Amino acid sequence: MADPGTQAGATRYRGYSAQDRELPYARFMAEHTTPAHTSVLAAHAGPPTSPALIPEFTALPLDLAPGARSPVETGYGQTAHGQVWAAVHTDMPGVTAAMWDWWFAWHPIESARYKLWHPDAHLYASTSADRNAEPIPYRDKYIGTTSYVDEYIGPKLQQLAIAFRDPTLEGFQVPEGHTVILARVGSIVAPVDLGWLAHQVRPTPTGCEMRSRFYLNVYGLHTPDLPQAVEAVKRGAAIDPADLVLGVDLARDLMLHCGQEMHHLAEFLPDLYTAFSD
Repeated sequence: MADPGTQAGATRYRGYSAQDRELPYARFMAEHTTPAHTSVLAAHAGPPTSPALIPEFTALPLDLAPGARSPVETGYGQTAHGQVWAAVHTDMPGVTAAMWDWWFAWHPIESARYKLWHPDAHLYASTSADRNAEPIPYRDKYIGTTSYVDEYIGPKLQQLAIAFRDPTLEGFQVPEGHTVILARVGSIVAPVDLGWLAHQVRPTPTGCEMRSRFYLNVYGLHTPDLPQAVEAVKRGAAIDPADLVLGVDLARDLMLHCGQEMHHLAEFLPDLYTAFSD
């Protein structure tokens, strides 16, 4: 049974409720998020990456090519054209690309699932379509759907619509055993697309590595889902979406957030996948 705290119109709340703790995956609920890897913490404490070392957004498929390695794998800053940029490298022993494709289909259904990923910052999640019961590959279960989430990025609460795209249609190569999770990031309540996120997952001798990229200030428009927008306002509308575009402060917060959530989930994702992927 779905957690009522995740359905449209539900109350947004921090942490886990007593009802959440009765869910079958409650043993994976943590009180706090695991700290990010030391490489992320070091980058967070340091200066922004030089724009000369940051690829432009148009080069993203090459930056995340199957065998590519970038001059800066973990960092934050702005491109030469002013786009907000963050990059995070996360080593994930024992994890596979298939586990991440399954996760992106499975977690948006319930807020409690979303909170497993970052218990300190994730508050609410719902999805435009639940395809988990369909006999199709994991990747096809989330591509073409939109996740609606309330979460903190640094100190600021954001209400985001994350629309997942087919990476192969955007020029990415995705060999067998790899995956690329690609999405357009926009506001739930306003018709504004703010940018893109991409997570490349590729195998290593011990498991896999994730190479994450964020580009904001890459604007566009979308038609908001009206019921989702109404319910987002009822939950308590967050800061104006324009406040997302804050330059290097946002980039730095986004890098740390990604480093925390990816490291945290990777530590138990193999067990979660074994228990619930069927």
